[in-house]
Amino acid sequence: MYKSPLYEMTQTTPTCLWNDSAALDELKYSLCHGAVGATCNPVIALDVLKQEMHLWKDRIVELIHEMPCSTEDEIAWALIEELSAKRAALLKDIFDEQRGHNGRLSIQTDPRLYRNVDALVAEACRFSELAPNMIVKLPATRAGIAAMEEVTARGISVNATVSFTLPQCIAVAEAIERGLQRRETAGLDVSTIGSVCTIMVGRLDDWLKVVAEKRNVITNPGYLEWAGVAVFKKAYKLFRERRYRVRLLSAAFRNHLHWSELIGGDVVISPPYKWQLRFNASDVTVENRIDTPVDPKMLAELLKKFPDFERAYNEDGLSVDDFDSFGPTRRTLRQFVEACHEMCGQIRDVMIPNPDKLLDQK
Repeated sequence: MYKSPLYEMTQTTPTCLWNDSAALDELKYSLCHGAVGATCNPVIALDVLKQEMHLWKDRIVELIHEMPCSTEDEIAWALIEELSAKRAALLKDIFDEQRGHNGRLSIQTDPRLYRNVDALVAEACRFSELAPNMIVKLPATRAGIAAMEEVTARGISVNATVSFTLPQCIAVAEAIERGLQRRETAGLDVSTIGSVCTIMVGRLDDWLKVVAEKRNVITNPGYLEWAGVAVFKKAYKLFRERRYRVRLLSAAFRNHLHWSELIGGDVVISPPYKWQLRFNASDVTVENRIDTPVDPKMLAELLKKFPDFERAYNEDGLSVDDFDSFGPTRRTLRQFVEACHEMCGQIRDVMIPNPDKLLDQK
């Protein structure tokens, strides 16, 4: 019987598959190929709504009537919460079987709160109550790092997002460790907390390509496809050495290296549906590559020509105070915030239909 590469990976290595989508059909496909988790954020929720408006339009109308004084933004977030809870239910059996290690649905806090510790904590606490198998996404910003410690201490599993660099990964791991230690000191259980730290590998690559274009930097073809992989592999080695109780997660796929080079690690890969189709149709072999070093020549050139790669690759390359101003952080936050605004537009079209279009329909 044919076993897809992704399914083979999940059955023969410690590497887990999570679905980078909450769209119903995409999640069902991923579950059939070994997925044990999924995610949602404003960009994903917007895509789901565009794909599944026929499933959600009546519910949007109901929410508009149930929340007569609410803004488009409030109704949009109520819809995101409901969507996340419904899709989390599809993972609940896995969650129970694996005692929280997997089987979770990631729901992202409002990206506009990235500077506000108290607001992030409050939203994380509310989101964690939507379903027993929620994992809450918090940004690896200055405020987000502080929020991670606090919500971990409250027993909430964290998925660190908006994260691209080794310094961010270390800060995330240390914050989660502090939160776990606070719980242990208080005699509280930590066994079912299943936090992860995302590295948006492709977004680091994207940024360095922008820098190369803007600064007229010439590098060997293909080298920039390895930047995010190099950071991930170094972070994985350090996480094992220091025995951090948080797994790394690979996201923001741009090529097969963001999957194939990480196989074999006790990590999560979280590709979107289109990349899962590509991986399953590929002839890339499933074999342990996580401990295979990136070519030293590539590393030397990236470190020499790209200061931002050096900042991302070296543990002391960025301070916590630098996280918010790092190029990929700003680009990603802007995209997430813009998705929030576009999501509101989808609600607006139902709440306040365009009268010009209504006339066209008559």
